[in-house]
Amino acid sequence: MSAVPACRYTPIAVALAGASAVACGAFGAHALSASLSERSMEIWHTAVSYHFWHALAMVLAAVACRGKARSWAVRLFLAGIVLFSGSLYALALGAPHWTGIITPFGGVAFIAGWLVLGLGLRQPSD
Repeated sequence: MSAVPACRYTPIAVALAGASAVACGAFGAHALSASLSERSMEIWHTAVSYHFWHALAMVLAAVACRGKARSWAVRLFLAGIVLFSGSLYALALGAPHWTGIITPFGGVAFIAGWLVLGLGLRQPSD
């Protein structure tokens, strides 16, 4: 059985990341604004901002990088969205305070994704 290249799923991951960022932003603005505290809405807004910016970073990685740099940058940005933004979404919705322990792991994934993206941009294109 041959391994399926990770880049095969990159367009799907990019599309889902972008679409879910817009959906979360709209959900926060329209469905949650009346029921969450101001502090919870700030947390939600931070989650959406990082989610959206890193969905765009996934696009950059998908378009400008090749090979392993592309797949690793996309994976790391996706992990960051899930861990960082996901934990903030959960906290804003009332998850236990300890959920915040997850957030820095997402931040580290974002940082690593940017470093891999930078290295990938230095590689000559095929």
